[in-house]
Parts: sequence; structure tokens; C-alpha cells
Amino acid sequence: MEFRHLGRSGLKISEIIYGNWLTHASQVEDERATACVRAALDAGITTFDTADTYANTAAEVVLGEALKGERREGLEIFTKVYFPTGPKGHNDTGLSRKHIRESIDGSLRRLQTDYVDLYQAHRYDYATPLEETMQAFADVVHAGKALYIGVSEWNADQIRAGHQLARDLGIQLVSNQPQYSMLWRVIEERVVPTSRELGVSQIVWSPIAQGILTGKYLPGQEAPEGSRARDEKGGADMIKRFLEDRTLTAVQELKPIAEEAGLSLAQLAVAWVLSNDNVAGAIIGASRPEQIAENVKASGVRLDDAVKARIDEALGDLPETDPARTVSPPHRLS
Repeated sequence: MEFRHLGRSGLKISEIIYGNWLTHASQVEDERATACVRAALDAGITTFDTADTYANTAAEVVLGEALKGERREGLEIFTKVYFPTGPKGHNDTGLSRKHIRESIDGSLRRLQTDYVDLYQAHRYDYATPLEETMQAFADVVHAGKALYIGVSEWNADQIRAGHQLARDLGIQLVSNQPQYSMLWRVIEERVVPTSRELGVSQIVWSPIAQGILTGKYLPGQEAPEGSRARDEKGGADMIKRFLEDRTLTAVQELKPIAEEAGLSLAQLAVAWVLSNDNVAGAIIGASRPEQIAENVKASGVRLDDAVKARIDEALGDLPETDPARTVSPPHRLS
């Protein structure tokens, strides 16, 4: 496992991050979820990403139990706040001072830790003044409950404004967590250049495009049993955008590129996102321990320009690149 600095900070994280969205306390039983966490640790992963909203707080509970007994100083634990939790009352969502203060305490309790390494705004909250949100985050950091602040799916202007307020308040906004893959490149035009300028890293989710870039979905065929595309509770809606035959055919054309590089398609996909120098880490999920053992082999792989050019040629105009697709919900979800 190789490690990278998170933003312009001294914190190093594993470039493969284990995330438990859609799995722990949802698709995967607790015993298997714990086995996946153990496999991640065995593979050298030290960075774990979750959120209070995953399985309505239950995913944090499972992760906390799975990591219990590990040396805390050897781990980097990330969580997030914004989406509805608990009974989903009128103040159980958003980035108000009230919701942030109550949410961090709940997350720490469920994760069984005194602090998180990174506390992230899961989306931008248009209903709360940004000054209120950043002051609340500063209070969390100054109380020792989080070491650094990050955001998720913020656009370039929002990142710039949040970064400036963080500096004014004496805290570090070091990361953004966007969707990013060979097929979803909306951050490249504006978010990445702005982040480079400010010293903010990307920690990206869905580097394998919800499983599409594994090659297991074939054009003209039904989705495999047990796959995400068949799971109405596990992201089937999100994966629909990639299930057109044209996209699936292009993905199959990536196979010889991966084989010549000595990689699986999934490893090629993860290595591709890590080839972006603004990416500090790629978040992988797993429903089986062996999936982790495969994907971590992308750590340390360096794709040369010729390989990346061949990937671009195979995918053609399929990748989504419109920076306007980097959006947060227009209103709080309740």
C-alpha cells in the first residue's frame, strides 16, 4: 500500500480507502462486513470512510465495532454530515450549527472514537449561510472532535468560498469527495484546477462506476444475479446511466488494455483515477473480502500516457465531462 498527503496538510492516507456506503448494515450482514474490514486492514488500508446517513447511522455502528481494538493512531477515520438521519425531523438534516453539533457527537459515539480525522460536509447546504456552517466546523475542530474538514460534491466556487472561510477561522479544509471515474469526469475542468491551487485533494467515490468498469455487465444481456443493477435498495437507480449497450461495449474494449498492463479491469479503473495527481485516494467498497484483495493491487500502479490515450480512444465521447453536473441538491432533503 502506498500513501499520499491529504491536501496541503501533513496527514497521510492510504491511496486505497475502504468505504461502507451501500454495504454495511444494508447489503452485507454484520459478520461479513467485519470480514471485509479485516481484509482491508490485512491489505494495508488504514483509511476508512463512512457517513452518518449510511443505513441511517447503522453503517457507522458496524464500522466502529469492526475497528474496535485496532491502534487508533494507525487509522484515519472519515465520516460526513448533511443528509437526514434518525427520525428525520426538521432539524435532522443540513449543515446548521445545531445539526453539525449533534451529528458529530452521534458519529463519535457510534464509531467508538474520541475524534475523526476528517469531518466532511456531505453536500452543500443552500439553506444555511456558509459562514454558519464553517463556524460550526471550526468549533468541532477546536473542540478536538475532528482534525481536518472536507466537503463532498461541492463545485469550484463553493470550495473556494469554504476554503477561505476555513482559513479565516484557523482550520484546514483539505479535501473534496466527488464521484470520479473513467466514465464520470465532471470535476476535471473546474474543480480539480481550483483544488490544486488551494491545496485541496480529491478523495473519490465510485472509481469503478458502480461496478460497470469491472466488465461484468455485458451488452445485450441481463445484469448478473446479485449485482448492484438488480438491487433496488443498493444503488440500482445510480447505475442505470451506465447500462446502455454502447457503454458496455466500450468497456469490453478496455479488456486488452488491462491485460497488457497485467491488470484486471477493476484494477485498471482504480489505477486510472489514482493517476490524477490531485487525487489523494480512491474509495472502494466490497461485499466480499476477496474483492478488496483484488482492488488494492491498483496501489502503486503507474499508467503511462500511451495507456491513458488508448483508454480515451476506447471510450470516445462516452465519459461525462460537463462541470455543471457537479451539483448538490437545491434544497435540504427531509
